[in-house]
Amino acid sequence: MTAPLHLVPDGFDPAPGHPGQVRSLHAIARISHGPVPLDFNRLAAEYPAVQSGLALAGEADLELRLACTGPEELRAVAAALHRAGAARVRIDLVLRALTPAPVTLRPVP
Repeated sequence: MTAPLHLVPDGFDPAPGHPGQVRSLHAIARISHGPVPLDFNRLAAEYPAVQSGLALAGEADLELRLACTGPEELRAVAAALHRAGAARVRIDLVLRALTPAPVTLRPVP
């Protein structure tokens, strides 16, 4: 028997501003626009899972950081992105958050 997978480390605040609802499923959505760019502000207002976003130059046009209550909400957000006009949506699950360790300076011999 294996231990359950924890997608984010303990102590990670899953939903800033939403303390009453646990949003333990974190994902990154990379989106390519269709003919009309997606309205980030409307998406963020309609779907509390949308935590932040980046407009990109490259393969994807938009990257959204999502914090969902579970797989059902993640599927609902992905479907909503397609309905909003996204030509392509790629979802990657976040396994853990990485933070840089403090640099230790060593004396030169």
